Amino acid sequence: MTASSPVLLPQNPHAVVMVRPLAFASNAETMADNHFQRDVADGSAKSWALAEFDAMVDTLRAAGVTVHVFDEAREEVPDAVFPNNWITTHHDGTLVTYPMYAPSRRKERRQDVLDYLGETYKVSRHIDLSPFAEASQFLEGTGAVVFDHTHRTAFMARSRRADEALLTTLCAELSYEPFIFDAVDHDGRPIYHTNVMMAVGEKTALVSPSCIQMDEDRAHLLAALARSDRAVITLSHHQIAAFAGNALEVNGEYGDVLILSDRGFDSLSEAQRKTLMERVKVVPVDLPTIEISGGSARCMMAGIHLPKRG
Repeated sequence: MTASSPVLLPQNPHAVVMVRPLAFASNAETMADNHFQRDVADGSAKSWALAEFDAMVDTLRAAGVTVHVFDEAREEVPDAVFPNNWITTHHDGTLVTYPMYAPSRRKERRQDVLDYLGETYKVSRHIDLSPFAEASQFLEGTGAVVFDHTHRTAFMARSRRADEALLTTLCAELSYEPFIFDAVDHDGRPIYHTNVMMAVGEKTALVSPSCIQMDEDRAHLLAALARSDRAVITLSHHQIAAFAGNALEVNGEYGDVLILSDRGFDSLSEAQRKTLMERVKVVPVDLPTIEISGGSARCMMAGIHLPKRG
């Protein structure tokens, strides 16, 4: 590597933060633009969601993934099980907190989580974007933004939860390049979060080119994903609706694992599954109740990229 060559950052997190949903519910404030979401009518949903969460944690730990679990019992934060929307961490010790669209979701930010990360990992600075919510500017973490850390690119589909100016500001702070595009679902409605239509790992990437409206954006995005030796899986609208794109590749104790829901995995073709399993250990998790809230496996994990202490 020459002196002018950029330093390639590791793509995958080496640990995840998850929040145990003791007060799980479907959030009425987010249903207007989250077309993956349905109302939770059954009173047993809380216990079912809790069982799904605990089983997922056990499955991840058995696969060698480091999981930091925090309980959340407040009724006013029904989406607390999706911490990736309010916090991200980065290789240089940066921790970022984000402005959330729904007022109820702004209460998910927790000082005890921030304190724990500061005590456990090396945190050198905190970029707090959350006050921008008061000016109706929103950027919902790695729901709105899918980072390619290796190539310092931040992919974002435009939506009311994804402010272009804020992404540009954040990218300047992190020395990343923004890649902003328009994406819609099979009914032509804007994709509310980028991470339901694409996932970028070190060895795999999943993306739905058919969601991207502009031919030029589609071609440039696929070329950007092909810069590394990743297996790029192209997903249909049907597979996106099944949360196949809401996945996260994580560096585990026994190697890289790709985490997605059973429903997403079942929607993949035999050839797609074979390609993924040749690159990583695929870890499907059963989330039928939690997915009613409009998010899936990737949304439940805030990735930890911070340097380890010691």
